[in-house]
Amino acid sequence: MSLIPAALPESHQTIAQEADRIHESALWSAQGQFEQAKLWRLINLILGVPAAALAAVSGGTALAGDVGIWPGVLALAAAALSATLTTVNASRRMTQAQASANAYLELQTAARQFLTIDLMVQSREESREALRNLTSTRDELNKTSDPPGRIAFALANRNIKKGRQTYDTDRGE
Repeated sequence: MSLIPAALPESHQTIAQEADRIHESALWSAQGQFEQAKLWRLINLILGVPAAALAAVSGGTALAGDVGIWPGVLALAAAALSATLTTVNASRRMTQAQASANAYLELQTAARQFLTIDLMVQSREESREALRNLTSTRDELNKTSDPPGRIAFALANRNIKKGRQTYDTDRGE
């Protein structure tokens, strides 16, 4: 759904179209990053909880006395899960995806406010400068954000298509 005001002067149309593209891009990027953060949180739990549990059980089993090789097997399994968790670094990736998502939301808000509030009253030069700032912010975010994976993209697509990123005021409610 385009945010370009109907009564916008012709001189501002191309600026508005580009700002609308930035708004839409930020919408998709924010939602993709939020979904990726959720996936990294899940991976952190799937690897971290069993690793901690296996380490505790292996220690308790070892202290129990003559139980054969099971404490060693459990300790090795816990070590493998811990090593995988450390290598994947899901906690850091989750934090980074969340921060990127919030930064894209800021960009989305700035683009929306520019299109719906500021553009109508700004000169072409002022509008062009505002668009330059939005573009610069988007480019910097794109450089520093990890791209979401396919699953995160599919989940983001589902949420956006179901209108979960639309405000009631935009629906006329």
